[in-house]
Amino acid sequence: MRSERLRWTGVLCAVSAAALTVLVRAQWQPLVSRDERTARVLHAWAVAHPGATQAVRVLSDWVWDPWTMRALAALAFVWLWRRGDRDRGLRVALAVLLAAVVQQTLKALVGRERPVWPDPVDSAHYAAYPSGHAMTATVVCGLLLWLLPRGSPGTPGGPAAPRPALSAAAVGAAWALAGVSVVGVGLTRLYLGVHWASDVVAGWLLGAAVVAFATGWRRGRLWP
Repeated sequence: MRSERLRWTGVLCAVSAAALTVLVRAQWQPLVSRDERTARVLHAWAVAHPGATQAVRVLSDWVWDPWTMRALAALAFVWLWRRGDRDRGLRVALAVLLAAVVQQTLKALVGRERPVWPDPVDSAHYAAYPSGHAMTATVVCGLLLWLLPRGSPGTPGGPAAPRPALSAAAVGAAWALAGVSVVGVGLTRLYLGVHWASDVVAGWLLGAAVVAFATGWRRGRLWP
């Protein structure tokens, strides 16, 4: 039942992202106008508050950077592989790889220009849509939450020993940290003026779809 719910969640997120992609590619005026208004307001704040903007740049360009997130996923993969949980390890690796392929493919296909400012506070490369920061953070944080010990016995293809459960406080803290990271990185990209709002929303939707499919797939194991 849980796997089925995850798969349907993935389908819903993927369909929503596909619809948003069509609107962005067609340059649907209501969406474009809203993106532009949001970008102007946030950029004005960023220019007017250089101290806060510098702190936001550290969070966006270092703490929540896609390569930082991928490094966390790589550590999780190594840890799972060394303890014999190779099915989940491969799921993590393949999900992160899939996310990178999807985001770069869409950037090339949509080819959306980033916001351009006479007084930029940050810079970014490649096309704008979707946000790689938002998508990568969603995928990695979602996978790390999925890996939290729940006190269940070893899963098929995983370690034989039971996994001790985390306390409710620890689980709550993990979810809070993941939520702040996923939402926060998207907001930092908007605040710094390097993405449109729909870029970030698409990154969240696509990332959630990847996590749902990676964790909800149950037709056989990825590792014998």
